[in-house]
Amino acid sequence: MNNDTESASNRQAEETPMGIIVQDPEVVPEGGYGWSYGVFLSYYLTTSTFSSATSLDYAFIGGLEFGCSLSLATPVTIITRRFGIHIPMLAGIFFQTAGFILASFTSRTAVWQLYLTQGALVGVGIGFTYLPAVVVPSQWFEKKRSLANGIVSSGSGIGGIVFSFAAQATMEHVDVPWALRMVGIVSGAVNLVAVALVRSRNREVQAVIRGFDVALLKRENVLLLLAWAFLTMLGYVTPLYSLSAYAKDQIGLSDSQASVVTACLNLGFAIGRPLMGLVSDWYGRIEVAGLSTFFSAVCIFAIWIPSNSYGVLIFFAIISGLFLGVLWVTISPLCVEVAGIKDLNSLLALAWATIVLPCTFSEVIALKIRRPNTERPFLYPQIFSGLSYLVAAGIMFRLWQVQHRKRLTEF
Repeated sequence: MNNDTESASNRQAEETPMGIIVQDPEVVPEGGYGWSYGVFLSYYLTTSTFSSATSLDYAFIGGLEFGCSLSLATPVTIITRRFGIHIPMLAGIFFQTAGFILASFTSRTAVWQLYLTQGALVGVGIGFTYLPAVVVPSQWFEKKRSLANGIVSSGSGIGGIVFSFAAQATMEHVDVPWALRMVGIVSGAVNLVAVALVRSRNREVQAVIRGFDVALLKRENVLLLLAWAFLTMLGYVTPLYSLSAYAKDQIGLSDSQASVVTACLNLGFAIGRPLMGLVSDWYGRIEVAGLSTFFSAVCIFAIWIPSNSYGVLIFFAIISGLFLGVLWVTISPLCVEVAGIKDLNSLLALAWATIVLPCTFSEVIALKIRRPNTERPFLYPQIFSGLSYLVAAGIMFRLWQVQHRKRLTEF
């Protein structure tokens, strides 16, 4: 891989699961070393690392990490039911570590190799590693379930800070291949420790239901929740993956400054998610989810779009980080609110199936509607993200009305 500094934006202007059994509530893997792809994406977009690649290729690769992990929810659950959580987690560590290391040896003339390694193989590894274990907090906590999930979810922010800085420093002082190897080896070693320590309560839970319950889709509140999840993820992925590139291309920041912006976004995740879980337990899951979704839109329109300096972008990264990841903290408690404990797993399976497409293609859409060689190339992606959150907030308000009316009729 070379260190050519040809702008990928300029190049773009020239080239321009189902009906199966699910066992426990699952929260889709996200965060930590997965979000370090934002740093790699920024590097790929501003250099000619792969001579035949376009910005859409890099967006698809990042989307594959999301899409592959989400698509594996049902088969991974079946494997977990048969073999327990540790065997699939160990398999996931192998896939994920292999994906990063193999990505470091890809040919700079064959971007398809990056699709298979840093995209698909890493995504498969994330799915196998996190899906079996991330249900554990919900199994051990009841009254403070949202807080417990918020604390666990904040680990993605802390991991994102560490890996963003580490990957950027390795790219600057060594090269990109060693940055990929570092992320793979370190995350693999840490995950091995996690596998040794984690203990599930799968035998006590004993939940056996269909992975795609069509009957749930006949309920208005279920459809509203799924629509909210879909639109929230459309808005979420764009700032997550584009913020570092925006910092360099739009504002003219250095690589190290752009990595600080990404780290500040992860800092917001680390601080905001436990707070969101705590407040949700106090004031209501639907209410807090709706307000957080609305505040995400406000942050994008009021801070990110007008931002033109390093300080303002840092401010946006921290403040928006408090709200942007609202789905990851609230989705499991929201499913309980909407469908009840009995149908929790079925509704979660529907939710994961619903957000596969936005997670996979949101950044692709954002890069496609960018306007290279203009004064504000990221304006349309910013509007796209903000509108997604705004419409999602409106849908959540409608869900609140439906649930409120339902509670009144019950009394």
